Amino acid sequence: MTLPAFDYRRPATLSEALAILADDPQARAFAGGQTLLPTLKQRLARPSVLVDLQDIPDLRGVKVTDTTVEIGAMTRHFITETDPAIRAAIPALSHLASGIAHPQVRHLGTMGGSVANNDPAADYPAAILGLNATIRTTRREIAADDFFTGLFSTALEPGELIVSFRFPIPRRAGYHKFPNEASGHVTVGAFVVDTGAGVRVAVNGAGPCVFRQTDAEARLSAEFSHAALEGFTQDPKGLNNDLHATPAYRAQLVAVAIGRALDMALAAQPETTP
Repeated sequence: MTLPAFDYRRPATLSEALAILADDPQARAFAGGQTLLPTLKQRLARPSVLVDLQDIPDLRGVKVTDTTVEIGAMTRHFITETDPAIRAAIPALSHLASGIAHPQVRHLGTMGGSVANNDPAADYPAAILGLNATIRTTRREIAADDFFTGLFSTALEPGELIVSFRFPIPRRAGYHKFPNEASGHVTVGAFVVDTGAGVRVAVNGAGPCVFRQTDAEARLSAEFSHAALEGFTQDPKGLNNDLHATPAYRAQLVAVAIGRALDMALAAQPETTP
């Protein structure tokens, strides 16, 4: 199947990319292409121009301080998986990246492209929401709790690009997902984070959009242990229903995924709270 016709631009600066996008409302930013290219093949998108962002240095790089990890939007999954500074600061984030699809995807796909698309079966939204990241764009900074707005939708406005993600370094964290065996996409996953001042639990794959499981958060904030989760259940109402899993099955997987993510967090050596 051939792709629909479009022009191709590869700007060298962020300002040049923004100018192209502002000039043509039908232009689309192109990051790793792992979602956009299949969409083009299926004729679900027909952009007039693809604006390839890979030559823009302002969108790449990793910066780690004593309290935060900042990752550029065009940073490949493979870098998040293997960068020693990220692995030391937030091992659960590197663990998440290591389980995305297969090596070819991890060498091409980017954090910014994944998060901007907000596919319910994507991994990174759980990390963004669970770790309470700040999304820095070309116009503003957006808190994780305000960023994901629904199925394949976010708070991003037309022509607005993600520049980087800033993650507070947690006391400890864990991530577990049940992947689709063919694609590696998330059927259900959970990211559990002990911030030192409370617990955040983000669930992906189960619903149309990543969400916080506030009951599990309250239980684990009171006692960070499996005993605190005794009797916990996820309401299946509103969960995804497709050929991979029913809402009832996904609800069961939510509880199991949270428990296994907690296992990983408990196994992590607690650090001094930032």
